[in-house]
Amino acid sequence: MMYQLLCVYLALFGGLVSSSPVHHHPAEEEYDPMHPQRFLFEEMLPAADQRTKRSSPTMPKLRFEPPTPTEHHAQYWNNLAQDILDRQLHKNKLNRKVAKNVIMFLGDGLSIPTLAATRVYLGDESTELSFERFPYVGLSKTYCANVQVADSACTATAYLAGVKANYGTIGLSAAAALGDCQAQNDTANHVQSIAKWAQDAGLATGFVTTTEVTNASPAGMYAHTANRNWEHNGAIEKDGFDPAVCQDIATQLIHDPVGKHMRVIMGGGRRQFLPTHETDIEGIRGKRTDGEDLIKHWQHHHSHHRSAYVQNRIQLLETDTERGELDYLLGLFASKHLPYHLDADEQQIPTLTEMVSKAMDILERNDDGYFLFVEGGRIDHGHHYTQPIRAFDETVEFAKAIEMARSRTSQDNTLIVVTADHSHTMTMSGYSSRKNDILGVNNGQRADDDLPYATISYANGPGYDRNVQREARLDLNRVDMRDKSFAFPSTVPLGLETHGGDDVAVFASGPWAHLFSGTYEQHFIPHAMAYAACIGPGRTACTTDQS
Repeated sequence: MMYQLLCVYLALFGGLVSSSPVHHHPAEEEYDPMHPQRFLFEEMLPAADQRTKRSSPTMPKLRFEPPTPTEHHAQYWNNLAQDILDRQLHKNKLNRKVAKNVIMFLGDGLSIPTLAATRVYLGDESTELSFERFPYVGLSKTYCANVQVADSACTATAYLAGVKANYGTIGLSAAAALGDCQAQNDTANHVQSIAKWAQDAGLATGFVTTTEVTNASPAGMYAHTANRNWEHNGAIEKDGFDPAVCQDIATQLIHDPVGKHMRVIMGGGRRQFLPTHETDIEGIRGKRTDGEDLIKHWQHHHSHHRSAYVQNRIQLLETDTERGELDYLLGLFASKHLPYHLDADEQQIPTLTEMVSKAMDILERNDDGYFLFVEGGRIDHGHHYTQPIRAFDETVEFAKAIEMARSRTSQDNTLIVVTADHSHTMTMSGYSSRKNDILGVNNGQRADDDLPYATISYANGPGYDRNVQREARLDLNRVDMRDKSFAFPSTVPLGLETHGGDDVAVFASGPWAHLFSGTYEQHFIPHAMAYAACIGPGRTACTTDQS
């Protein structure tokens, strides 16, 4: 009752928009410390007074300053809610047509807090990323067969091959342990991806990534490996195994059936395909110890096809993919991962949108349809280094590519699924005012040590050592938090931040998109995509009685 009377009092005699804010006596405690309110009303107290009041340090009073004056009025919010209701009601018109084409967008490490923070990064909490307007949304449970918090290898096996696997393994069942070369060589442990299902059904396939094309996520399309790190033969030898027994990932991409039939391969990772005695156009030596140049192998395989190998943005954009003069495209735009978009040389590195557009040019020529996998892979890396500005910017680029793909295709025949493989430990906390800089300090409250704290922080990672000086925290007002390399605060010191174990979102638009509503296991995703496209060994929309 006392709390309700206080709320009525505040509404009548000040509230958040009053020009005469309520002033509390400096010695007065918060009524409910778990849900503080004093920071909304108080002027900044002298530092000496704050030090005696460690339970609720304050910042300058906040005022409700909406982006538009209309937000002051209840009718604005009522109208907005009615618009959303209208959109939701249209979901009753279920699309049960066969998905001729399927595009899966994978935001590596794209946690739900990352989505929320990216909206603010774009300028406003109410911003919608392109795929957030998709009609159907679900939650995917990301644990692996043997660990609570997943990596990008076992998750790739789940969302591409439909089977939960062990940490660090790709394209193998949970019968194969991490690093077990013999288990990898046993085909009884192999699980096939939706790319194989699509190829068997006559669909064209391809993938685009901002990481190395042999990295864990794209490798889920074509590889079977007991260790995600076995990207080249030298890595297998270093672990004491014979590459002739358990093939490396790059070799599988070039020589094994699924990889060989990929119409489009784009990303980074030239070093995984070149021998140690050769250097690429960046002057970086290859990593292969077998003396093989797998790029030349790819060119030889497709010499009788209309094919092209490109190494930079200019070459890609000059490649004529629109007039049907190209059947196979290999694009390796960096020795390692593609640079972050914030750091990329626009003459050398294509955007994710440009790569996806070129991929679609080629795949759309197949009359039977296509399956395209697209990874925004460096969202994950930005978080590992606790550099959220990079993660947010990569998310923006990811959303642009999705918007292009959705606007270019028909919802009648093209299913687009957007999800993440796992989350991260990043959180967005405090009581900052609307539109406060998401990459700055919380402007509604100081910490108990009388120092500001960041709105964005991590449970662990390199930000610990850089934000704790001996026994005191770093004063964030004294550093440039918008520096791309600034490591945001973390609670536990680690060289790199870890993944998180919470569920991730799934967004879907197009035929059978309603299948992706609800909460489900991550390995359900390819089964649902296959159902919609009438491919794969399980039930499909073409074999099930729809009545």
